[in-house]
Amino acid sequence: MSASGSTPVLTKPAGTATGPGGVGGGRVRRTLDRARAPLRGLSGLAGLVVLLEVLPHTGVVSADYLPPASEMGRALWQLLGEDAFWTALGDTLTGWGLGLAIAVVAGVVAGVVIGSVPVLRAVTASTIEFLRPIPSVALIPVAVLLYGTDLESKLLLVVYASFWQVLVQVLAGMQDVDPVAEDTARSYRMGSWGRVRYVLWPTALPYVMTGVRLAATVALVLTITAELVIGSPGLGNQLAVAQTSGAVPRVYALVLVTGLLGVAVNLVARAVERRALHWHQSMRREGQR
Repeated sequence: MSASGSTPVLTKPAGTATGPGGVGGGRVRRTLDRARAPLRGLSGLAGLVVLLEVLPHTGVVSADYLPPASEMGRALWQLLGEDAFWTALGDTLTGWGLGLAIAVVAGVVAGVVIGSVPVLRAVTASTIEFLRPIPSVALIPVAVLLYGTDLESKLLLVVYASFWQVLVQVLAGMQDVDPVAEDTARSYRMGSWGRVRYVLWPTALPYVMTGVRLAATVALVLTITAELVIGSPGLGNQLAVAQTSGAVPRVYALVLVTGLLGVAVNLVARAVERRALHWHQSMRREGQR
C-alpha cells in the first residue's frame, strides 16, 4: 500500500505488450500476412482456371481457339509423359543456363574494369548507349547466317540481350561507391585488387544481383524466342510445331510450361539474391515485413 493509503496500480513493463498493438501482436500480424499472401495468389489462380473452363462453353470465345482448361490439363499431362518433351526442356535450360552464365561473367568483368577507370568509362559511354537499345531479335538473321539453327545461334541472342542488363547495373554500382571509402583505401595504400575486393565489390554487389535477376528473365525470353523463330531445339520449337499442326490444346500446354518455367527462374533468382545479400540492409528490411 502506498503512503497515501491508496491501492497500488500494477503496470506491465514497457515492451512486453502482447495485444494487437504490441510487439507480440505485430509479430502475429506479420505471420498472418505471410500466410495469407500465397492463399490470395492461389485464389486468383483458381479463379483464372474456372474462367478458362467456363468461357469456351459460353460461346463468347470459340473452343477451336481457346479450349477449356480441362483440355489444356490433359494435353499437359500427355506432354509430361513424352520423352521428347523432357529433351526439349533440357535443350531450353541448356541454352538459357550457358547464355546467362556467359553474359553474367562478361558483364561483371567489363563493368568492374570500365567502372574502375574514369577515362575508360567516358570513352565507352556513347558506344554502350548506342549498342544497348538494339533489339536482340534484330540479330536473328545474323545468328542464322553465322550458325544456322545450332546452339550457338541461340547463345548469340541470349548473351547479347542479357549482357547489357548486367553491365548497366554493375556500372551503376561502381558509380555509387562512397568517395570517403575510396579515399580511406588510398590512404592505407591499398592495391587495385584490395580496392575492388573491399571497397568496390561490396557496394556493387546489390546492383550485380539485380542485374543477374533481370538477365535471368531476359535470357529465358530470348531462349524461347530463338527456338520459336530460328527453329533451334527446345520448347519454342515444339511450340512452333504444335501451332503449325493445329494442336491447339498442346500449344496452350506448352505456353503454360514456359510460364511456369519463368516463375521458377524468378523464384530461384530471388532466392540467390537473398542468399548473397543476407548481410545487406535491404534484405533485412524485407525479412522484417
